[in-house]
Amino acid sequence: MGSIRITKQFTFETGHALFGYDGKCRNVHGHSYKLSVTVIGTPITDTDHVKLGMVIDFGDLKTIVKEEVVDKFDHATVFNKNTPHIELAKELSKRGHNVILADYQPTSENMVIDFASKIRARLPKNIQLHSLKLQETETSFAEWFAEDN
Repeated sequence: MGSIRITKQFTFETGHALFGYDGKCRNVHGHSYKLSVTVIGTPITDTDHVKLGMVIDFGDLKTIVKEEVVDKFDHATVFNKNTPHIELAKELSKRGHNVILADYQPTSENMVIDFASKIRARLPKNIQLHSLKLQETETSFAEWFAEDN
């Protein structure tokens, strides 16, 4: 039996600001992100296995992505840890807001690299992460492909 790719899609709301940027995105703002996660593997052929015919149970993939990405980033504000907005970040955190201080500039490109690393680490050994697509707006997105990395 050949390899099959399956995809699960997720949505979450996240705010961010791009420090040092020369456009509007230097201001704190938010996006309704759409994340498509595609994995590749061989469907289970063991007729006694409860997940016969599946590459991975969509529910299992959902659990991984929710725990590693969606639950952490949904309704959070992401700043580069070196941002001049650090005082704002500290104040928001003190007031109970979900603030993430990332080791990177929180662009879609860097976020999708971060997400790929987190998801890959949690997948079963027989399942490979094929690609991620992180859509920031209706017309703008970043993609990560395993074959490119």
